[in-house]
Amino acid sequence: MDRQQDYVLRTIEDRDVRFVRLWFTDVVGTLKSVALSPAEVENAFAEGLGFDGSSIDGYTRISESDMLLQPDPATFQILPWRGDSGQSSRMFCDVLTPDGRPAPADPRHVLRRVLEKASDMGFSCFMHPEIEFYLLTSDQPGPDGRPVPVDRAGYFDNVPGSDAADFRRDAVTLLESMGISVEFSHHENGPGQNEIDLRAADALTTADNVMTFRTVVKEVAAAQGTYATFMPKPFSEHPGSGMHTHISLFEGDSNAFYDPADEFRLSVTGRRFIAGLLRHSVEISAVTHQFVNSYKRLWGGGEAPSYVSWGHNNRSALVRVPLYKPDKAGSARIEYRGIDASANPYLAYALLLAAGLKGIEEGYELPESAAEDVSALTTHERRVLGHDPLPGTLHDALRAAEESEFVASVLGEHVFDALLRNKRQEWDDYRVEVTPYELRRYLSGL
Repeated sequence: MDRQQDYVLRTIEDRDVRFVRLWFTDVVGTLKSVALSPAEVENAFAEGLGFDGSSIDGYTRISESDMLLQPDPATFQILPWRGDSGQSSRMFCDVLTPDGRPAPADPRHVLRRVLEKASDMGFSCFMHPEIEFYLLTSDQPGPDGRPVPVDRAGYFDNVPGSDAADFRRDAVTLLESMGISVEFSHHENGPGQNEIDLRAADALTTADNVMTFRTVVKEVAAAQGTYATFMPKPFSEHPGSGMHTHISLFEGDSNAFYDPADEFRLSVTGRRFIAGLLRHSVEISAVTHQFVNSYKRLWGGGEAPSYVSWGHNNRSALVRVPLYKPDKAGSARIEYRGIDASANPYLAYALLLAAGLKGIEEGYELPESAAEDVSALTTHERRVLGHDPLPGTLHDALRAAEESEFVASVLGEHVFDALLRNKRQEWDDYRVEVTPYELRRYLSGL
């Protein structure tokens, strides 16, 4: 038994932990959990815990349903909320086949594969997400059929004693108690909309932290009698919720994106990484924007990036190079603004990193930066400048993904096929649904 496993077992005993929750996700990023008794943890470390993979969306066919959960002891944390039955903890799991190999359906393994490639190229990858969400009075709509936000505050508003202020304080406290460092939190533009930014961590830890973050946020909201949603666009007239993610590559202790001689302190490696993100941004949209509703955010204004572009101080750009501390090498990074708050972080981060690495490998040339608001340009001006549109609907995104050898190779055949199958069904369900908009517009006049 290794040292981390021994630490977990001793902590379970010392803290009188009654339940150990094993966490993993399906292909769309839905968190799955099974509670293990403390007496079974040592055996789970040694042999894994068997489960029926055919019951998990995108995992296996019934004829090959036996799978194993292998707990990752490095992810062990006490859950900071106590149920009536006693203290609980959690560990993320890697999913294995019965012969002990990584399961091709496991989103966590997809990210691991890309990180191994980055390591082979001499890079370590760090990510820092800014996660937005809406805090509502309930998960049910109000009398007018629309969600009801907990307040009418706006960007950076300070409302002492408000539900949102109390909520952010409690959520940050719980996150910090689980070892998830928070950089800052604040009210966002929309009524009831909040943002909490996590400090940078390695990419796999960040993806795990995003999944934990969503659970903590929903737990705190429930405890306070409210409801938190990561739906990309719950309001037509208010901004959607994104998960802008800052990315850095390091070669040893050196930031690979930093060049003090460049006007914007951006190295050749950084420029090629951005070029990779831009070139593959359309075909990865079905993962970074995986729901029908995601495209309402993408094309609904509120600084959501709708076109393929990059810039420095341009918040309409898909990729931005922040200049908060231009002469501090360690802080050099790029910000991908396309991903929304509901994305599966394992698959989305795998594709973002793989796209950037491909740009480095193949020496992609970075086009000119966009200094202006790209959405304010005419269609002809955008075409001349090479600012192609991102997909307008999930259907468009699926067509781009289906034709992409890049996406298929990064996700692997199993995840690629399962995700496309799931998303095609979502689109088919959506396109035959008669919406309230159609009834308002057509019922009385036709």
